[in-house]
Amino acid sequence: MTPLVLPLNDGDPTRLATNLAGLLDTTAGTLETRRFPDGETYLRVHDSVAARDVVIAGSLDRPDEKLVRLYLLASTLRELGARRVILAAPYLAYMRQDQAFHTGEGVSARHIARWLSGCIDALVTVDPHLHRIHALGEVYRCPSRVVAAAAPIAEWIAANVDAPLLLGPDSESAQWVARVARLARCPFVVLDKQRHGDREVEVSVPQLERWRDRSPVLVDDIVSTARTMIAAAHHLQTAGLRAPVCVAVHPIFADSAYHDLLRAGARRVVSCNSIPHPSNVIDLHPRIADAVRELLAPTASSLRSTS
Repeated sequence: MTPLVLPLNDGDPTRLATNLAGLLDTTAGTLETRRFPDGETYLRVHDSVAARDVVIAGSLDRPDEKLVRLYLLASTLRELGARRVILAAPYLAYMRQDQAFHTGEGVSARHIARWLSGCIDALVTVDPHLHRIHALGEVYRCPSRVVAAAAPIAEWIAANVDAPLLLGPDSESAQWVARVARLARCPFVVLDKQRHGDREVEVSVPQLERWRDRSPVLVDDIVSTARTMIAAAHHLQTAGLRAPVCVAVHPIFADSAYHDLLRAGARRVVSCNSIPHPSNVIDLHPRIADAVRELLAPTASSLRSTS
């Protein structure tokens, strides 16, 4: 039977489920959800799923409510006889807490991975935060595929920014930003960053004088408070460089972060459509569909988790 694609998030705000269904030449199903007066979640699948592969499509930004819905939906699909449940979550939450930094903390990345691995059969995501955890297979027990945003971002930069200079947010990003720069055929530098709290960041940019004829492009995977980009924008302005273009893979933009970044002097703020936001201009859906198609292949059930 043909696979079914179901939206996780109400209204399918990025049209991820609809687009995946079209790209996979299959059907987009209907999921009914509502809240009971006591705050509990009700959901109902309006399509036959028995003996079918079902793709749940939706990002896990602002995740706590969505994770409960995901667990209920995946469990319901299994109860209704779905053959396999594949999660296509462009943004995968709870990957940042990958180590216990203080006494009494837990490693939430492992806890959430253990929970989700128990209710889904495979996972597709986009550039998860992998630092001390080096591959999804270290924490997720199901087959997984990671979609890289580097090439689409490089294509956008090459087509829209004259003489770009890429700037990575910190040393952890060096390898990733180097790949984008190589694909965009432009130079890059990495910021020196010191974080003093969740919303306090101090940055410096080495050897700025040699790049005054270039257009700065700040690139980061997850932009939440945007404090790193804001600090970098101020530093670039002080040094006499052009106003930067800011690019985010995952545009969380908590509270007023997006407008704060524009007020800080960003020339333009753009993002991938991994999370719905007005700044979305870089389309990742075709690549996500390719990864899902690979997992749907007849031999996929025998593959080990990879990233």
